[in-house]
Amino acid sequence: MTSKIKCIIVDDEPAAHYVLSDYIGKQSFLVLEHQMYNGLEAIRYLANHSVDLMFLDIDMPEITGIELLKTLPIKPKTILTTAYSEYALESYEYGVIDYLLKPIFYPRFLKAIQHFKDKSEIADQFTADTISLKIGSDEVSISLSDILFTQSYGNYVKVYTNARTYVATITTTELVNKLPSNLFFRAHKSYIVALQKVDKLSNNLLHIKQSTIPIGITYKRELLEKLDALK
Repeated sequence: MTSKIKCIIVDDEPAAHYVLSDYIGKQSFLVLEHQMYNGLEAIRYLANHSVDLMFLDIDMPEITGIELLKTLPIKPKTILTTAYSEYALESYEYGVIDYLLKPIFYPRFLKAIQHFKDKSEIADQFTADTISLKIGSDEVSISLSDILFTQSYGNYVKVYTNARTYVATITTTELVNKLPSNLFFRAHKSYIVALQKVDKLSNNLLHIKQSTIPIGITYKRELLEKLDALK
């Protein structure tokens, strides 16, 4: 696992933020993207951003960590942070990787991160070469190697391939979380591009075959890094 792991912290305790942000900062492959103090903030953030790893408190006001996981249609890999070990069993129903009992000590934090890396590496070995999307009333399997880029289309997404264009019942945020991040990148709030299909970059535009895709300012730096890595 060589790419940076994008993390968020969702916890109502400032002390937990201080400890976790310090631990995250000590790992060169972890990047702290955002910090939130309740579940409602997290719902709004995750609706528009893809995240690799979420550190999530269980006992929060308004909406608990478990309730947050139940709500999310696409769940990031999650490490729970809690003072209550009795919640651990229920949490594993939602794909939680590990849980850290407060107070959180650095060696235990490192062990949880290793669990995340181990699971991610296993998943990488078995990454499918197709993606199944709902097209109309059918589930259609589309080869990842055929996808050029995708474009938001209201509550749908247009998927442009070498042969044809599909209109899938999915949002761009949901789709970017289903696609392998080493092959695809969200270049704009409305567009996902196949990195290896980019023919050239000019100003704030990407060129893929005959199509021109805008680059969102918030995505540009990371996009350039990913394209440079392919050279």
